[in-house]
Amino acid sequence: MTLALSNVTKKYRDFVAVDHIDFTINRGEIFGLIGQNGAGKTTTFRMILNLQDTTEGEILWNGESVNNLNRDFLGYLPEERGIYPQMKVEEQLYFFGELHGKSKKELKPRIDYWLERFDLEEKRKVKAETLSKGNQQKVQLIASFIHEPQFLILDEPFSGLDPVNRELLMSAIIELRDKGVTILFSSHQMDNVEELCDRLCILKRGKSLFSGDLQELKEQYGKVNLRVRTAMTKPELAALDGVVNVKQTNDGYTLRLENETHGPALFERIGRGQYIEKFSMDYLSLDEIFKLKVGGKDGQNTPAH
Repeated sequence: MTLALSNVTKKYRDFVAVDHIDFTINRGEIFGLIGQNGAGKTTTFRMILNLQDTTEGEILWNGESVNNLNRDFLGYLPEERGIYPQMKVEEQLYFFGELHGKSKKELKPRIDYWLERFDLEEKRKVKAETLSKGNQQKVQLIASFIHEPQFLILDEPFSGLDPVNRELLMSAIIELRDKGVTILFSSHQMDNVEELCDRLCILKRGKSLFSGDLQELKEQYGKVNLRVRTAMTKPELAALDGVVNVKQTNDGYTLRLENETHGPALFERIGRGQYIEKFSMDYLSLDEIFKLKVGGKDGQNTPAH
């Protein structure tokens, strides 16, 4: 069960919203699609959902055009929330499930399971408008997959959630993945993408800056984040060879290096032959890489080694 985008382009007269993008999402995979506002993510979702036609290229599900498929194979959680405020929670979930051809008999055990899973059992008979924002999001997430789709699009599912509800939704998404659901995930919170996704596509103004394995992307830049706890001062650390900049943290200092080959020499200089309480080299976070790639004039910043 794979979703494949090949040379997909969407033009509106002279404006190119999506520009020849390619990626494949495998069965039981969570794939990240990230970019700034206006990068082309929503347009891509709409083409996958067959709400808009492609100008060029094709979108295939298991080798068949999505244009030819029944919509019930997929589910969609949009960034703009869309549950009915006057409808009771339980009625709402039955309504969305029946829209996808499921009977109440089929839906009842699923609704019971997910309401309990999301701590909503006591809310099943209340109107959606009376729920907190976090609980409304949980209801809409359940509505997006209550018909058990094979493919699921999640656009900003964690927006505005507190840490407890975030973890609850995170574990549910992982559970769906482990059951074989193919998931396309988008968020402006890069830590969520980094935690959930092994592969991703980075968009800027409709163009793909990178598509592939997250670890491979990190390795392009090398282990250039050095975290240390030392008696040396910030100016002393900044003056060391290979150090680009220094940030003081609550737990010492974080040094950005020109490349990871400076590590051994810095270990000797900072330790001065003595015990070092903390010296840890690591890759850039996805948030840092995203800012480098998307923040550059051409979006093609040179990796650090």
